[in-house]
Amino acid sequence: MKLQRVAYADLNSRQKENYNFQKVAGRLADYGFNSIRLTDDWQGADFIAVHIDGETFLKVQLKGRLVIDRKYAGKGIHIAFLHGHDLYLYDHDALVDFMEANDKIGADSVTWHQKGFRSWPSPPAWAMSYLNEYRISQ
Repeated sequence: MKLQRVAYADLNSRQKENYNFQKVAGRLADYGFNSIRLTDDWQGADFIAVHIDGETFLKVQLKGRLVIDRKYAGKGIHIAFLHGHDLYLYDHDALVDFMEANDKIGADSVTWHQKGFRSWPSPPAWAMSYLNEYRISQ
């Protein structure tokens, strides 16, 4: 059997989610995590990442980009997204706290202040600087 790579752009949204989960889970495995996919968003998580240390347990929401959303607030959610060849896995509430403390959301952001949601297709420079600590390279 001859395998052929698929173009990410040719996948539908469900296929993209499955693809991203497999990529993220594989990367986390290199760092001692076993990722367990959930059939529904349990407490806001798409999957659970359990570390071999027996103590670290992450509830992870898988995204296609940098995101903050009030529905994840206070739930101990980590957001995982791929950007280029890097995986970013950040504590959602810590990022929101940083953004609010450093005026990174913007007073005129309708999506955040009225809808409780904000995303960036490509992270701005300040976000890349912040997220560098949460970057998991290949």
